[in-house]
Amino acid sequence: QVQLVESGGGLVQPGGSLRLSCAASGSIFAINVMGWYRQAPGNQRELVATRTNGGFTNYADSVKGRFTISRDNNKNTVSLQMNSLKPEDTAVYYCNLEQDRLAGRRDYWGQGTQVTVSS
Repeated sequence: QVQLVESGGGLVQPGGSLRLSCAASGSIFAINVMGWYRQAPGNQRELVATRTNGGFTNYADSVKGRFTISRDNNKNTVSLQMNSLKPEDTAVYYCNLEQDRLAGRRDYWGQGTQVTVSS
């Protein structure tokens, strides 16, 4: 079992910045992808940014140029630097970890951290 704990959410004004952090613990092995997803009220959870062990990074078009994902494979942590925040970025942000086991892939999720962008 893997546990993920997010931190860094809060209330910021449009144009402001936040840095989210996520730390993984537990039975950590065969980890491939770590990243961030978000979900606004009434909407489905959507990908924000992910990073593979090999360093391949994927960003949602809506956050390219504003958000930056970083990862420490040894410490099993992942962070999301969010700049130039917009009201539409308001959502609960979830840390995600993909474990590639012989039996198949398994996804783990953090509890979520609220990001609110409002004047």
